[in-house]
Amino acid sequence: MQGAILSYCTGAVLEAPAAPGRPLVTVARLYVYALHGCLCEVAFTAALDWCYTRDWRLAGHSSLWALPMYATAIYLIEVMRTRLMARRLALPARLAAYTGFIYLWEFSCGAGLSLLGACPWDYSHYNYNLGGLVTLEYALPWTVAAFIAEQHVIERTLRIRLH
Repeated sequence: MQGAILSYCTGAVLEAPAAPGRPLVTVARLYVYALHGCLCEVAFTAALDWCYTRDWRLAGHSSLWALPMYATAIYLIEVMRTRLMARRLALPARLAAYTGFIYLWEFSCGAGLSLLGACPWDYSHYNYNLGGLVTLEYALPWTVAAFIAEQHVIERTLRIRLH
């Protein structure tokens, strides 16, 4: 337990040795990351809608555009994770970096999709939005998403081995 606390606080890598076999290739990790991101988005939108409507159908939603967006975003967070942990940055600093990246990524993807008339989200009804493409009201959910991505999804995906 002390090792886990040390790992969370200092960013020290206290991983078990990798199992024998080949790690997942990049395209397989992108697939895992795409599915994880879309599943989380559907769950988040269902829970958020329930808070406003109390509709027990829990009909969350997403867009096919989300698949490549989440795949590449989480992959880039994987790359950032490797570099930030090598610098021994503490978890709060890493989470701040990931959350900043997520906002930049969401804004950039939203701007590109808006040029095509295809942006599936609009945050313009939120108080602290920028062009309807990002909103500060989602800072905490994005930080939690970054925590889950780093500590669970990426960590475990990198441990998968093919025999």
